[in-house]
Amino acid sequence: MKRISAAFCILILLPTLTYTPAAFALPELRPVVEAEETVYQYTPADNGAGPLWCRGSTSLVRAGGKLFASGLETLEGVPPLNNCRWMLFQRTSEGWRQVAVDPKDRTREPCPLAAFHNGPVFLSVNPTLVTDRQAGGGGPARPEILVFNPANAAGGYETLLPTWDGTPAFTEHSYRSFAADGINREFILFQNIGYTHAEWTFRDRDGHWARQGRLEWPWGAEYDTPQPVRVCYPNVAITNRTVHFCGVSDIVEPYGEWRTFKKELTGNEWDYDFRRLFYTWTRDITTGAFEDWVEIASRDKTCGWVMPGDLWVAPDGAAHLVWTEQAIDERLREKFFPGAVQRHEMNYAVVKEGKVSKRRTLVAREEGTPGVKAVEPRFHVTPENRIFVFYYISEAAPETGVTTGNYLMEISTDGEPGVPAAVPLAHPLSSYFTATVRGGSPPSKSLELLGARDATTMGYARIQPDTNPEIDTASPAAP
Repeated sequence: MKRISAAFCILILLPTLTYTPAAFALPELRPVVEAEETVYQYTPADNGAGPLWCRGSTSLVRAGGKLFASGLETLEGVPPLNNCRWMLFQRTSEGWRQVAVDPKDRTREPCPLAAFHNGPVFLSVNPTLVTDRQAGGGGPARPEILVFNPANAAGGYETLLPTWDGTPAFTEHSYRSFAADGINREFILFQNIGYTHAEWTFRDRDGHWARQGRLEWPWGAEYDTPQPVRVCYPNVAITNRTVHFCGVSDIVEPYGEWRTFKKELTGNEWDYDFRRLFYTWTRDITTGAFEDWVEIASRDKTCGWVMPGDLWVAPDGAAHLVWTEQAIDERLREKFFPGAVQRHEMNYAVVKEGKVSKRRTLVAREEGTPGVKAVEPRFHVTPENRIFVFYYISEAAPETGVTTGNYLMEISTDGEPGVPAAVPLAHPLSSYFTATVRGGSPPSKSLELLGARDATTMGYARIQPDTNPEIDTASPAAP
């Protein structure tokens, strides 16, 4: 097992700053909403996944000047878990049009997209190998990559079967991560195997499955029973064959006393932790060697909560991270840590060569003080490398003057947060994907989003973050 790097010790010595207007000199933002559209309607599948469950990847890409979104359809009369099929949509001058749908297979999870700048478009699928449509539960599955021509996405697709190291036992719970280097025409796919590791495979610009391997999880030596710490919902980026990977711990409650107490509350044998944010990277994926794990954040001591938001790799090779934290599980406070104070944070850090060089709190709310709760942060980085964070305020105190909804904040080159600006969406998005460069889309002045308008509607939005945006040929207003 890979050890956890002592670089974690660095971050506790770094300043944690909250937003102060005098701390920066960034222009005031007045975001302009250029488009809001319905992409598709869906029915919840009740199988533990949903259209946004592949949250570390994306289901929205731009390739060859065209925009594509993948969707999830629930099959009527088919029991969970494999009771869904994928759909592919393209934005046209008449709106969103379904251009492809799974003709025969079933799956559990949403299917993330990746692309190269001029195409093709790639859809990561994980069809079940269980042939009985009425067989509930899970079972073995087979990872595939479907290849679409953006100039004729409705004209069919090619199926690629990834090469792996041996014959991994893949199932319907893939927890997969799909990322592309859009300009260098290479991509990588990670897919979890139980609670021990992730299998990965890399496809190079010549179309070869050039390298495969295993990413072993960090080791939880401090738990009641030492064990691997499965890492899920990671943000993954690949650029010039350097790969960055940042995700959250996702294991059954590892402390017996807390697990027993939670079972008394819920009646469930299980309760997953989501409390530790881990990062690793490799300078060159073709070597197969990843560096030691770095623990970026932890709320393990007070049974809190952490969730990754996004990752962007700057031209200097530094990984910019954004995520959210909750200090405590209030259900356990009275018995286990009665003096603890609840606190919600949206945090930002820069990691270079495995060391945390900057760490900032962008938005915070502490119990007993005015503040807002920010969730679902995503980066938007322009071709000039201006860094914005798009996020959702899920809870707002009246005395702050801030309402719930979507917001944009710019981050300076020194890592300081700018003044947040409300995004005037008619249909706010509570969770969403972006056409991120991690998925292979080209950088753009326009922020493009695919997200949940409500419990049954997936919508699209395009936003200009600037008051007077310049014409952006990389993301034209046309489809």
